Amino acid sequence: MSTSELLFNHKEFKLFIITRFALTTALQIQAIIVGWHIYKITNDPLSLGLIGLAEAIPAISIALYAGHIADISSKRKILIRSLVFLLFCSVGLTATSSDLFILGFDTNWSVNFMYIFIFLSGFARGFYTPAAFSFIIQLVGKEKLVTASTLNSSAWQIAAIFGPALGGLLYAWVGVTNTFMVVIVCIVVALMCVYQIETKPILGVKNNETVLHRLRVGINYVFQNKIILSAISLDLFAVLFGGAVALLPIFANEILKVGPQGLGVMRAAPALGASITMLWLSLRKPLRKPGNVLLLCVAAFGLSMIGFAVSPYFLLSLFFLFCSGVFDSVSVVIRGNILQTQTPDEMRGRVSAVNSMFIGSSNEIGAFESGVAAKLMGTIPSVIFGGCMTLLVVAITNWKSPQLKKFRY
Repeated sequence: MSTSELLFNHKEFKLFIITRFALTTALQIQAIIVGWHIYKITNDPLSLGLIGLAEAIPAISIALYAGHIADISSKRKILIRSLVFLLFCSVGLTATSSDLFILGFDTNWSVNFMYIFIFLSGFARGFYTPAAFSFIIQLVGKEKLVTASTLNSSAWQIAAIFGPALGGLLYAWVGVTNTFMVVIVCIVVALMCVYQIETKPILGVKNNETVLHRLRVGINYVFQNKIILSAISLDLFAVLFGGAVALLPIFANEILKVGPQGLGVMRAAPALGASITMLWLSLRKPLRKPGNVLLLCVAAFGLSMIGFAVSPYFLLSLFFLFCSGVFDSVSVVIRGNILQTQTPDEMRGRVSAVNSMFIGSSNEIGAFESGVAAKLMGTIPSVIFGGCMTLLVVAITNWKSPQLKKFRY
């Protein structure tokens, strides 16, 4: 089945992709307005880092157990319950950021309650991620898995263009509360799509295994598979040190002086580069030497972030952000395909959970690292430092992981 046939003729996978797009759009809009709103109130770069930390702590703490639950339970039910809880958190963010709430309490209470709902949403995302990862193969089967995985990543990237740009524009036009209402609508759409997918059978469950044993098996599999371990470790440290997304409100407000509209465009620029690249990847044959390409692209990502840090011009900054998305998207696709093709069906939830601890939460921990580094070193030096650390990580991985360089699908 071709890419277009899989996307348009496979009803349940199409519903899954719409869910992916709608939820990602919601979370991207939410990230834009939360970051801008909190920084506008606090004027403190560390407050941006705390947003990532607030979400990462619950996501990391629940990840392994969530992966275990995804392997032994209905993925559809987990997705529905996670979306309902994310909807509850978005409603809470809407209420606590409203002018009415701020008038009744004050801005400090508003910020504190927003951190609380961000923290709670981390639990929902911790359960959602391994369930969604495990669900794809049940929808399309093994023979279409690489294509489906690439399309899934592409849907995320396209939404990551649309979401930030829309979020920045809506914030400027209609304010924070009305923009949160758009977030709520998007989550409701995602929830309705999942409801239309039939429940799938649970595979590979052994009732005599304890929870701790199953968690240990999942962790051991990741650490014993050198290909998976190398790929997720490389992305972990690249995202941890190399990303500057959390600091974009500072660049938009103080360095480039382009306001919330410019912030939305800046958030969308990497996703634009990524979506174009992913579209190209989805239409061509799988890469012949994915391990080597992964190393080169992560290094180019680090260089792009250094270029962004030193750029004094808005358009040049957008170019470097666009390039960072191009290179990052290739690594996302390669890592996703490695995980999908190298993971046994009965432990997909647990392996995805370990991956989310490495990669998914590294975005939030990376945001905290960026906030701390910006406070200690200054905004521009902290991004340069992160880019240099990314290059160092690539060099170490190239030296220590020959299996990754030899990997073929």
